[in-house]
Amino acid sequence: MFGEKQYLTQAGIEELEKKLRVLENVRRPAVAERLHNALEEGGELTENQEYHDAKNEQAFVEGEIVRITQILTHAIAINEDEIDTDTVQIGNKVTVLDKSIKEEEIFHIVGSAEANPRVGKISAESPVGRALLGAKVKDKVKVETPDGVITFVIQSIT
Repeated sequence: MFGEKQYLTQAGIEELEKKLRVLENVRRPAVAERLHNALEEGGELTENQEYHDAKNEQAFVEGEIVRITQILTHAIAINEDEIDTDTVQIGNKVTVLDKSIKEEEIFHIVGSAEANPRVGKISAESPVGRALLGAKVKDKVKVETPDGVITFVIQSIT
């Protein structure tokens, strides 16, 4: 992921910037305070569980700061107002009919850094995302999944 282009919607960029601010301005100082307090307790560091927990949290927070900074550094903003709706592209919302269960689903095609399948945001790099890219309304799209092949019919692209 480091150094790779990261396609993000404006909302995705804003969400990552917000998360970065919280990590830098809230979590980092809180962890530093935990470390300071754990060291003041004294005793052997090898036996100080609070110190070890705080060091683990510090490593996580610093790693997240680096990860998010890298994503934002390589972000390519998707202007959703200018996206073509003739074919599926990153940034589109795609309504599909799942032929096997006869139900409609809506997928928002986003970059991998913004993906959240639970809320319908799927990565363009995922099997479903890759299969949908370039498709047009009324196209049948087959997706190979661990449970077998799923056939979608594109209902609309917005």
